[in-house]
Amino acid sequence: MVGDLPRRLVAEAIGTMLLVLFGAGSIVAALVVGRGTLNYAGLGIISLSFAVAVAVAVFAFGTTSGAHINPAVTVALAAGRRFPWSEVPSYIVAQLIGGFVGALLIVGGFGGRAVRLGGVGLTQLQPGVNPWQGLLFEALGTFLLLLTIMALAVDRRAPTGWAGLMIGLAVAGEIFVLGPLTNGSVNPARTFGPYLANALFGGSTPWAQLGVYIAGPVIGAVVAVVVYDFVARPERELPAGAEQGLAGEITGAREPGGEVPAGVEQGTMGPILGERGPRPEGLEGREGTAAEGTVPGGTVPEARRPHEEELRGHAAHGGWRRPWRHGPGR
Repeated sequence: MVGDLPRRLVAEAIGTMLLVLFGAGSIVAALVVGRGTLNYAGLGIISLSFAVAVAVAVFAFGTTSGAHINPAVTVALAAGRRFPWSEVPSYIVAQLIGGFVGALLIVGGFGGRAVRLGGVGLTQLQPGVNPWQGLLFEALGTFLLLLTIMALAVDRRAPTGWAGLMIGLAVAGEIFVLGPLTNGSVNPARTFGPYLANALFGGSTPWAQLGVYIAGPVIGAVVAVVVYDFVARPERELPAGAEQGLAGEITGAREPGGEVPAGVEQGTMGPILGERGPRPEGLEGREGTAAEGTVPGGTVPEARRPHEEELRGHAAHGGWRRPWRHGPGR
């Protein structure tokens, strides 16, 4: 993270807004197209929409705020000593605001249909799923999400460039399984935004289930961080001689002032040391940068000087000679 706190909070709000708008909004869109019905194929499209929204947020704001866009992620990273507790409340407020704004934009786009058909894309326990089962599945889905975040966005041994894509696919994967059970929230801000917007516009909102969508993700996220720290040997426990390159950060320092120590290899292995010698006699006006070197005796041997007539003679007799180049020993 490189941004100051206000800028990071804006990034968190925008990222969470995009998640709700294009994730929960896809639920409303699928219900509008399906005239109030949603099958498992439609759930696949919804999962893909969530994956894209998460991936874009991570790639866009990961270097600014960390792109938590999820209160459970923020709390878990703080519990794992990878995020300051003092900034946790600010991050959560920004995420809740972003989720609410995203839900308002869904209503702005779909109008009353967003409330009537899809409850603004809200999450609720499906028939046959009790609160304890819902809490368990939400915890398991968030466990998968945090393992992916720890492995690809936090651990310095991870290959670069994959975090956004794989985190998005992890969200899609948990929705494939949890969608028919809990709608697959794994994010308190994603649940809170549509709940509040749906209630404001007169929809029926299952506020009694909100605790499931808070406790489940937080528990699963914290457990995932603890398990990863214990099992996968994270960065803060790496030995001093750990692998570098893609397996970790490259360490070292430049020589002071850019100077090269005596005896260092030259040529392609380091800067060439020394001074140019005087331009030898008889080479004035000739082309080639190598002519500025020195040769024993200060002159170019007669046999090495280019003579057009001699070269033409070689060509006339069918001989071939490599083009002569200025420089010592050539």
